[in-house]
This record gives sequence, structure tokens and C-alpha cells, in this order.
Amino acid sequence: MDSAKPSLFRWEDIPREELVNQIERRIVTGDQAMLAQVFLKQGSVVPMHEHPNEQLTYILEGSLRMEFSDDLPDVVVHGGEVLVIPAGVPHGAVALEDTFDLDVFSPPRQDWLEGTDAYLRQNSRAR
Repeated sequence: MDSAKPSLFRWEDIPREELVNQIERRIVTGDQAMLAQVFLKQGSVVPMHEHPNEQLTYILEGSLRMEFSDDLPDVVVHGGEVLVIPAGVPHGAVALEDTFDLDVFSPPRQDWLEGTDAYLRQNSRAR
């Protein structure tokens, strides 16, 4: 029988990791999924990238313009909306206003856990 036990996390106990372009995040991960709080200042940019993880982006406050490759139209995602991005789809984002979102990834993003997500890092640090 599996001896795994539930784990409780408090967001305020997890330091925000400062990333490039006025973007910060906090991460909680399990074996099969990852949840991230992402804080983006108006005008901040998440560069175009892709990953082998399915992504669900739930905008709690603000709005993001999600940009895709040339064959897919941009999508503006507002507070209260969820965008599902299939694995392997190139995408980026621009914060149209100060934005707070929850991103869910399955499986967890190894590049985020290992610190090899260079497209998001520039003199990053926890605060």
C-alpha cells in the first residue's frame, strides 16, 4: 500500500521568486501536477516558449494577451477565465494590466524546478 501522505502549504510561507520583466511566482508541486501563482506587472512579457506539459491558466485578476504561433490567433484572457494550452504549443504572453494568475501544469515543469527556464530568468532571486 502507498504510504504517501497529504501535504499542506500556505502561499504566504512560500517566498516569491522574482523573474525577468516584473514577473514573480510561487510554486507548489506534487508528483503529477504543479500549481503556480504568477504575478505580472502591466506590460510585462513572457517570451514565446513551449514545453511538453499541458497548461491551464486561470486569471484571478487582470488580463493577459496570450500569443501563439502564426497559425493560431492571439487570445485575451480576463479575470474569471481559464485558458487550456495543450502540450507542445508555442506561446507567450503580455500583461495588459497588473495580473494575478494560477497556472496548473501536468506533469510538473522540470525546467522550473531545476532553474533551467532561462527564458524567464534574469538575475532572479527569492524575496
